[in-house]
Amino acid sequence: MENTNNLTPRQRAEFLDMLKKRFEKNRQRHPEIDWERIHEKLKLYTEKTVLLHLMETTGGEPDVVGYDTATDEYIFADCSAETPKGRRSLCYDREAWEARKEFKPKNNAVELAAEMGIELLSEDEYRELQKLGEFDLKTSSWVKTPAEIRSLGGAIFCDRRYNHVFTYHNGAESYYAVRGFRGSLRI
Repeated sequence: MENTNNLTPRQRAEFLDMLKKRFEKNRQRHPEIDWERIHEKLKLYTEKTVLLHLMETTGGEPDVVGYDTATDEYIFADCSAETPKGRRSLCYDREAWEARKEFKPKNNAVELAAEMGIELLSEDEYRELQKLGEFDLKTSSWVKTPAEIRSLGGAIFCDRRYNHVFTYHNGAESYYAVRGFRGSLRI
């Protein structure tokens, strides 16, 4: 994944304007948060704007989903209705990718998230996201897998079906056209 800082000042301004419009359109995700403070941080940390843009270009539709008072950080997460299109058909991690003898996927979720500079959502973060809307009605998303599960060859993923959020398991080397991952970024 190419993580370049090739946003021109005009592209950066247009992207920030688009983020602001998404922020205002989806106030239920962040009713107590003011856009101007976020905008100031994004102007200060321009590299974070590039990472958000990368989340956007891979289909994530990032939006603010929280604020951490302890660290003074705003939390952006992928809020696309389905798992981001540019991050699907991935096994869980490098070990799983290397274990596949045939039909290796193009990449894996853990490394792609790291290359993008974002964090895979945990199961708890995924469940919190689902309180803000209905996501993954047709797709599923890998989530951070506890070490004790991963050490046995498994990985976990989540989706929303029947108006309920489910957590499942699979072999970490599995991959499907409708499974990808959602990420988060703190600013």
